[in-house]
Amino acid sequence: MPPAPPSSEALRAPLVVEFPFTRSLGPVQSAFLTGLRERTVLGVRTSEGRVLVPPVEYDPVTAAELRDLVEVAPTGTVTTWAWNPSPSRGQPLGTPFAWVLVRLDGADTALLHALDAPGPEAVRTGMRVRIRWAERRTGAITDIACFTPDRDAAAPAAGPAPYSGEFTEPVRGIVAPARLDYTYAPGRAQTRFLAALAGRRTVGERCPSCRKVYVPPRGACPTCGVATAEQVEVGLHGTVTTFCIVNIKAKNLDIEVPYVYAHIALDGAGLALHGRIAGIPYDQVRMGLRVAPVWTEDGRYPDHYRPTGEPDADYDTYKELL
Repeated sequence: MPPAPPSSEALRAPLVVEFPFTRSLGPVQSAFLTGLRERTVLGVRTSEGRVLVPPVEYDPVTAAELRDLVEVAPTGTVTTWAWNPSPSRGQPLGTPFAWVLVRLDGADTALLHALDAPGPEAVRTGMRVRIRWAERRTGAITDIACFTPDRDAAAPAAGPAPYSGEFTEPVRGIVAPARLDYTYAPGRAQTRFLAALAGRRTVGERCPSCRKVYVPPRGACPTCGVATAEQVEVGLHGTVTTFCIVNIKAKNLDIEVPYVYAHIALDGAGLALHGRIAGIPYDQVRMGLRVAPVWTEDGRYPDHYRPTGEPDADYDTYKELL
């Protein structure tokens, strides 16, 4: 975290949220992705005779289960497009390209992908395109590297052909990485809160109407809708109101499972905040447990909370903060 700024200057910092999304595939999606690995594009035919590409497992109109797979052509027509002058990390191409919806020959719906074109002047609705296959294919939508212009691509004379969907070593599941990069600005109220934590103090803001003290402060009362300007220092000790036991280890987080994450009502605060509980076996954490923050040697905010040894708080003292 950057050094604490003056109270009038709000903090800003880059933040990345990233996790792998793992899912199993049903027979239709398995056949579609395995087909891409084998340079074959499959759709699914509905009871009304429409061919959907990408295929879905249930009819979007009747909700009936769909299993009638058909093979469509690797050529198609652009139905609409948008130019992307500045590709982002993880996008199909590293140079400017067009996002296009392509209705493949034999399909009745369009597939979203990238079109490799020299500039927006080279793209138009109705243009003919062809799939460029990735050199290394694993059974994912990225097996289609992109589309390329192909004015000579003629639509096949025959319609989509039935396909069994049977493959050697079919793809049964995928891992799709999800990532969000953005700049987080906590605002002036929370900037003051973070600056106070660096001095091992906890500061909230009091609502002038309902008189609740919000920690962390939000700059406005979420109940009354009025600005909160009065700063109030609250106690460092607090009470566990509710908690959960975490049993799944997070990537890049050096904390052994199981551990406890809790809502903690600090003394004098009108709102509970989040914190990890340590210094006690996970199965001994309980509602009403009295805790205090623990800073690391060079930490600017509490690393976790530990029991203080005080008697448990009476339920009536924190029941409104659950």
